[in-house]
Amino acid sequence: MNSPEYQPFQHTPEEIALRSSLDVPLLLLPKRGSVFADRALRLRQKAADHAMRDYLMFMAVVCEAQHARLPQFPQVPIPTQAQIDAAAHEGTALLATDRWPRDPAWRGELRALLAQVLQKLPADSPARAGVQAVMDISDDMLEQQADRLLAGITLGLDLAAAPLIAAGLQLYWVHLVTSTSQLGPTVFRPRENSNRCPCCNSAPTASLTRVGGKQEGQRYLCCSLCGTQWLMERVQCTHCLSDKSVRYRGLQPADAVADPEKAPAIEAETCDACKHYLKTMHMAREVHVEPVADDLASLTLDLLVSEEGYIRSGTNLLLLFGDPEAEPEGA
Repeated sequence: MNSPEYQPFQHTPEEIALRSSLDVPLLLLPKRGSVFADRALRLRQKAADHAMRDYLMFMAVVCEAQHARLPQFPQVPIPTQAQIDAAAHEGTALLATDRWPRDPAWRGELRALLAQVLQKLPADSPARAGVQAVMDISDDMLEQQADRLLAGITLGLDLAAAPLIAAGLQLYWVHLVTSTSQLGPTVFRPRENSNRCPCCNSAPTASLTRVGGKQEGQRYLCCSLCGTQWLMERVQCTHCLSDKSVRYRGLQPADAVADPEKAPAIEAETCDACKHYLKTMHMAREVHVEPVADDLASLTLDLLVSEEGYIRSGTNLLLLFGDPEAEPEGA
């Protein structure tokens, strides 16, 4: 299912720098020292008394391993000035997954990450066999699975192995994005109201309405791969960009209407024009919300919205479902 095409970049580096100093920042890059640690902590918090407790706890261990491995990630090539200029000229994401050549180091770091996960899992954990199976996948097969995973192709994708492979790819792209950002404040060129990550061109997991400072009340889309957040106007469909038929659905207590403080922190923003939806999360209602963790912990909302005929427009790489109807054209 095709996403709307990128619009040509319309802001110069000088305009981005000026806007960031005077107005709402267009781009919030992942914090290298905390992105995976925050996710792991939130997964553990959400796991308490949850029907998916075992899986959420397992993913917390994976995220903790990501956090531990990130400072040790080996040096890999980052964009040259020529590549930066070319991406700006073409209006493409600098580290787009379908253009940037993956360094083989990502596979070694994936295996090191999984080895650490095995060390943390109990000896009788049923997850151990799956982790070991991914560690034993050949390099060629890992690359093939990574290609399908990043392209959103579920046909031929090992859905059981995919979240673990995705963890390695997330580790690599967070390292790439944070390392590349050291080249300058305008190396990444955000686009207003784009529904794809301006750093890696991946789909969002959810949107986040933030609190504090210039970001107060602003809605950001949250990248499923590199963790970057980018500004998106509110009450606008993140799939077709329409603002005509957007509605919100949430799992809320019966007395939430009478007491706004009980309104749900997570809602599904649905669009009747294209019949897609994406979850939106409100920090004003739950300050510790974390897009990937809270998305995993709110699958009941996905089920209810799907039953109404809406199709999810984003993705959570830590839990994938096969959907032949969602294969990209030509897959």
